[in-house]
Amino acid sequence: MPTHPLEEILHPQSIAVVGASGSGGRGGGFVAPLLEIGFKGRIYPVNPKYSEVSGLKAYPSLRDIPDSVDYVISAVPASQVLNMLEDCSQKGVKAVHLFTARFSETGRKEAAKLEQEVLKTARKHGIRLIGPNCMGVYYPQQGISWDDGFPKESGSAGLASQSGNVAGEIVETATSRGVYFSKAISYGNAIDFNESDYLDYFAQDPETKIILMYIEGVKDGKRFFKTLRQVASTKPVIILKGGRGKSGTRAAASHTASLAGSVEIWETAVTQAGAVSAEDLDELIDLAASFYFLPPITGRRVGVAGGAGGTSVLAADQCEEAGLDVIPLPMELREELKTRGVPIWDWIGNPADMSIRMDDNFTTGDMLEVMARYQNFDLLIAIVRGPHHRHQKGMPVETYLEEYKLKESSQKPLLAVAVDSSQDTEDDADWIWQMMRQVKAKLIADNIPFYPTIGRAAIAARKLIDYYQRRR
Repeated sequence: MPTHPLEEILHPQSIAVVGASGSGGRGGGFVAPLLEIGFKGRIYPVNPKYSEVSGLKAYPSLRDIPDSVDYVISAVPASQVLNMLEDCSQKGVKAVHLFTARFSETGRKEAAKLEQEVLKTARKHGIRLIGPNCMGVYYPQQGISWDDGFPKESGSAGLASQSGNVAGEIVETATSRGVYFSKAISYGNAIDFNESDYLDYFAQDPETKIILMYIEGVKDGKRFFKTLRQVASTKPVIILKGGRGKSGTRAAASHTASLAGSVEIWETAVTQAGAVSAEDLDELIDLAASFYFLPPITGRRVGVAGGAGGTSVLAADQCEEAGLDVIPLPMELREELKTRGVPIWDWIGNPADMSIRMDDNFTTGDMLEVMARYQNFDLLIAIVRGPHHRHQKGMPVETYLEEYKLKESSQKPLLAVAVDSSQDTEDDADWIWQMMRQVKAKLIADNIPFYPTIGRAAIAARKLIDYYQRRR
């Protein structure tokens, strides 16, 4: 298989930030993230106003840099980009990330014309472009980032996002759920590389196992859906579409110069291509967590434990409404409970209402562990409630989670619902929040995806099952 053009571009030995500043202002702050994440190559700040940026020698122009430059981040005004590209041609630059904006997204004819001149000039000199009007590349393993708060830890999720702000929100929110990235690319107006190119690249990338996309519009619909169909047959592709309504369409046009089409046609085409659609950012993150941590699941029969009273009733409703099968407990399982001396063996159901147990000798974890051993269930959902007794304050998280026996139950695909039951007082809310933070960290360490509600967990599971059923 031939090497994708992005492969060489994303492994630069040197990066110049043109328009760099030490103030961290708009566009000037690209040097600090490169230093923070640990870029191992050479970094050249370029700005005639400074002699030094973030402790590094600054150069008046690209031409003044004594060595060759592989990759340039452009933070200069749009009017200066053509001259900058001429300088790039003298330094052997392979690619330019154009953070620079105010091109075709403005709707102005002269700005759109300048954008095309930029593309023409870049092609003349053999320079590839990411953007314009974008945040560029986050590649933790290579030490490239646009935000000094992004994790240094790599993962197997790839992200291509037309919006830089959305890309940043996805990275920050996903990593809080244990989903880490191979690469995340914000691509803006996409005058050179576009969404089909990034999708094709992630398909070939051995570091990427699942692909996330935020798209406002596509450059070539026929090519995109052909590529999507090919890629989705081998890797999960999860797509969030921006510009779904009339006002969103107008916003997309002014944001990245994208024309959004009918949402109904889009959803149908994505489904037919075998990809997974997300309704909003929350669902995109839920789906990312599901595909990141769970194995392929092709059955819908779910066992649920950990709820109490009405919570269990609602859990059954939400699972069924999401498209999962909340099956009755098999008689063999009940007989096992009876043999073990569980007094509620003939009473307990699925979802398992744990408020009806007579003592602490039969826990949520016991129920999950029994369910995990029966072929009747394809997946399990554990409802992990937050602490609500004062004696639990200061309890080690391992002790608190003993009741759930999550490791013992994870021989079956397992999802967790982490329910925060903070009390009204500020003191209670603080220690309960701290405990739930530790609970979530432990779930991540044990490779168990978690969700804020049973409904969101069920929808994420069902969409994962739909994807693997189509592939099968």
